[in-house]
Order: sequence, then C-alpha cells, then structure tokens
Amino acid sequence: MTWSFGGFQLDPQRFQLSRGSRPVRLEPQVLSLLIHLVRNRDRMVTKDEIVAAVWQGQAVSDASISSRVRSARQAVGDDGTKQSVISTVHGRGFRFVADVTVLQPAVAASDALASELPDHPGGRPSIAVLPFQPLGMSPELTILGDAIPHEIIEALSRLRWLAVIARGSSFRFRQAQADLDLVSAALTARYVLSGIIESPDRGIAVTLELTDTSSREIIWADRLVAPVDEIGDLRARIVAHLVAALETHIPLNEARLARLSDPESLDAWANYHVGLGHLYRFTATDTALAQACFERAVRADPQFARAHAGLSFTSFLDAFLHQTPDTALAARNARRHAERGLELDALDPFANFTMGRSFWLTDEPEIAADWLARATALNPNYAQGFYASAFTKMLTGNAPATFAALDTSLHLSPLDPLLYAIHGVRAMVLMQQEDHQAAARWADRAATTPGAHYLIAMIALAANGLAGRHDQAARWRQKVRQLKPGATGADYFAAFPTRDTASRARIATELRRHGF
Repeated sequence: MTWSFGGFQLDPQRFQLSRGSRPVRLEPQVLSLLIHLVRNRDRMVTKDEIVAAVWQGQAVSDASISSRVRSARQAVGDDGTKQSVISTVHGRGFRFVADVTVLQPAVAASDALASELPDHPGGRPSIAVLPFQPLGMSPELTILGDAIPHEIIEALSRLRWLAVIARGSSFRFRQAQADLDLVSAALTARYVLSGIIESPDRGIAVTLELTDTSSREIIWADRLVAPVDEIGDLRARIVAHLVAALETHIPLNEARLARLSDPESLDAWANYHVGLGHLYRFTATDTALAQACFERAVRADPQFARAHAGLSFTSFLDAFLHQTPDTALAARNARRHAERGLELDALDPFANFTMGRSFWLTDEPEIAADWLARATALNPNYAQGFYASAFTKMLTGNAPATFAALDTSLHLSPLDPLLYAIHGVRAMVLMQQEDHQAAARWADRAATTPGAHYLIAMIALAANGLAGRHDQAARWRQKVRQLKPGATGADYFAAFPTRDTASRARIATELRRHGF
C-alpha cells in the first residue's frame, strides 16, 4: 500500500517518501511523523500522540516537535504559512489536510520472482513488543503476560539503534493471533516480538518469537523455564537474554536484507548494518570494507552517531592489530571518531564503548574504565561493554573484578562475536595468578574460537609454554607466524600493557624463547 498526494508517494512498508521516481531523504523521526499524520488524516493528531509514535513516549520539548513538523512540511513543499498539507490546530495538535489517494500496486508476472526478495525498508529498525498470550495460567499469574513485555520495552528503549513502539500502542494488539500486516502498518514496526507464557507443573515457561514483518520470517526464537518461586529471576533473565539476542540477530538480518538491495540505494542505517557484518571478522580486508560502509553512512547522514562510532572501531582495529603502518594515526582517529559520536549522541552505549577502548591504545586504563562503566550504565545488558570492562580491570591487575565482568558478559551473550576475546582475557588474568594450566585451557579455547586473531594465538603460545605444554606452544607459534609473519613481543605488550610486572616478565621470557 502506498499513499499518493501532491506529486509525492509515501510507502510505509518501505519507510520511504518519493517524488516521482526519486526518493526524498528524510530523518527517520520526520518520516515516522509524516506516516503517522497521513495514516490518521481523518482526524486531528495530538502532540502526545506524536511523542508516543515518534519518540516512543520519551520526554521531548515542544521545540523538538515543531522542528520535526517544520522538516516534514519542507519535504512536501508546505510551510507554516500555507499549511496546505499539514495544518496546525493551535494548542492541540496537527492534521494532514492534503487529498490522499491510496494505491494498491499489482505485481506483474514478470516481477513475481523479484517480489519474493524482501526490499530493505531503510531507516532505524523498529520493533513492537506485544502482550504475551497466557495459556493455562492461574488468575494471579496472568498479569505476567503484560508485566514481562512492559519490562522488555523499558530495557529495549535503552538501545539507541532500535526504535521501540510505545506500550500504549503495541498493547492494543492482544488477540492470540495478531495480524502481522495490521501490526506492521498500524505501528510501522519492522519487527514484532510475541510470546506465550504458560505454567506447566508448578513452573513458568515463556516462549519468545522475533518476526520480520516484511518477510514473515521468524529470525529468532527461544524458550525459558523456571520454578514458580523464581519468577523474579526469570523475568530478569528473559530481559537480559532477549536484549543480547536482539543485539545479534536484528543487525544480522538488516545486513542480509541490505545485501539484497541495490548498493547505491542503501541509506545510512543499511550501510551501518552491512559494516557491522564486516567489523567482527577481524581481518584487514574486512576492516577496510567496514570502514567504507561507515563512511558511506556518514555521507548519507553526517549526524549519525553510530556510524562515527563504527569508524572509531575500525580505526581501533587498525591500531590494535597493526593493520596499518601508522598505528599512531589510527589511534588518534579512533579517539577522534569516538569523540564525534559522543558529540552527536552522548547517551549511546556504543559511542561510549568506542571512546573507552580508544584509551587502551594510549595505555590509560583508568580513563577507559570510566567510559566503559558509563556504557554499561546506559545499557545494563551490554555484553561487549562488560567484556571491555573486564579487559580494563585485567590491565590493572584487579582479578576479582575481571572475573565478575567476564561472567556477566558471557551470561548475557554466550555466542558473542567477541567470545574469543572474553576467553583470552580470562587466560591472561589466570597467567597473572600463575594458574598456568587453567590459563592454557582457556587460551586454547580463545584461539580456536571464530574471529581469533594473531594476538590471541600469542596468548595461547605464552600460556601453554608457561604450563609446560611445549608441543602445544609450538603449534601456536606456527599459527602466529601464519597469521602475522612479522609479529613481535613488542606487539603483544603494546596490545596488552598490563601493570602486573611479574607476569609481564614471565610472558616476555616465554615469547623470546619462541623467537618473538
């Protein structure tokens, strides 16, 4: 379905405004506002309604609302004087007053194959969390069908990359089999999270499904169970588990959809998600591809904080993994891009994360710790934030805090792209404690985990050598030479500048023994 008015076409499914055949570039909030006004063109839309639809109920000023209305008017050739498209109802709200024609495009036979491929809708991904359907629940427990989704909405609202439909809107869809077409069109939701809650054998079981509304594909599902007397723990576990799952599966799906689209038509968010797909492969080629994606995202939207943070991440990898001859310049770029991301959105956990990691490159772990603590305060379910905090604590020799942060990170995201690093940090802190047998076991796990780079293989080499497992150490030495022929002991300590002098000396001796 497409709405046509005054030479413009507005497609809520594709999240796109066009004039003729040319897309009109708009900020996601402005486009969401325009869609909401057109959808409700038969009545006045209040300011409170706009806040719920565009800002998901967050507190915003009248000036912010006026700014988005002004941008929407400019996009469709209107202004505050003419008001021939968007009319102000003074003191109350706005109405869409232009004549609208609803178009239902037919799919020609020649287009049938192409129509099977999902178009990438563009803009920030959006999600509607529906009330859970109770099955066989006692009356006093049925409230959980609303309570748990409400807690999920609150947690997801902390994620700056995901637009979360307000509870007041999504909770209108209570029927057992919600019509996804209706949910998607009414709420402009690209994803829907639904669930079933039941009480079998004095327990509580929650089944979760995440659906892509454009393809009707279930892209993630899980089931969590707990005894009735552990409901509180189950509720917290569901929220943490779900946030970590969405951090992985929605970006992967967004990148997959973007790759099916014309690369020239990708917007800032689509380029960002394609960049994330390359970012976690940890090769020089993929880092360069990720950087190019983030640069295209910044060109498409210079105010896109996450794209600047992505550029900080790629610069960090160039410096940390010595993927560029000028590591000092890469370190400065990591700081510069992180600072720009924070200027644009100081509350983005990812921007704070990249800022914190930039201080690893200048051997300032105490400053890094403050930024990383801010990242996890902004998003208490941020697995990579807890991993980075653990790394920072390891650098300063705080073993208890390191183990605690590693356990939290692993609990939140057991299949995280940085899993190799989580295991590697555990191996390093165990080497500080001179538990070399355990360190070798964890280092082997780290170095055999997908994504592990040459520095992780050096950890495995040192840990196995210190544990007296010389054959295994020799195998890891060969792996290091294969991954990075020119690797040196100085590279290891530049990446891992631990303050624990005793373990540094032991590791340096072991690396020298193997020719590093």
